[in-house]
Amino acid sequence: MAQRTQCRIGRLRFDVLTHRYGSRDLPLAVFRLPAGTRSIASSPLGGGMGRRSWVINAQVPFSYARRDPQDHLRELASSLGLRGRGVGMLTAAAVPDYSAASEGGVDVVATVGVELVEQAAAPPRTGSPRRAGTINVVVLLPRPMSDAALVNAVSTATEAKAQALADVGFNGTGTATDAICICCPSNGAVQDYGGPRSRSGSRMARAVHAAVVAGATAHC
Repeated sequence: MAQRTQCRIGRLRFDVLTHRYGSRDLPLAVFRLPAGTRSIASSPLGGGMGRRSWVINAQVPFSYARRDPQDHLRELASSLGLRGRGVGMLTAAAVPDYSAASEGGVDVVATVGVELVEQAAAPPRTGSPRRAGTINVVVLLPRPMSDAALVNAVSTATEAKAQALADVGFNGTGTATDAICICCPSNGAVQDYGGPRSRSGSRMARAVHAAVVAGATAHC
């Protein structure tokens, strides 16, 4: 690992480093989460819901062909000296070109790859698999959320992402390999709603929308 760049978006702190993949050095972002953080994630490693200590978003080539992404991400976490349970994501988007936004204590970082945006309800594909494009989103909320509110927040963030793509002019709701991780504290007054008209949900939706718009616009 080399070339450490320290970044901070509100309360969300992360480092951009490099990792070795084949003969290439590629970037990855490492988010170290506050103690006691709960998360809900759709990632290959650490997906589901529970307490998490860190998040990795690792860049890989479009030709990525490993069939064991969980093991790959565990190897990266071990090489970084990360302890405890964490979340691991992969992307072919340029990790150093991340986009970010904050609103009302909600902090969002996104890596936006829009080469293969598609409609979620499109008919099944035929023929050879296409290269994967990916939009990965990491969110840190300021208040504890119930389990149901975290599930609701995933829906809200996904709707905001789809709205952002439409606003930029992409005819699609996302890519086939998008991942999301939404984090919140575990102590304090619990919020029971994460929808777009709830306090935390509305702020998150606007921050996700702003980050995805910024990232997608860079590809136009």
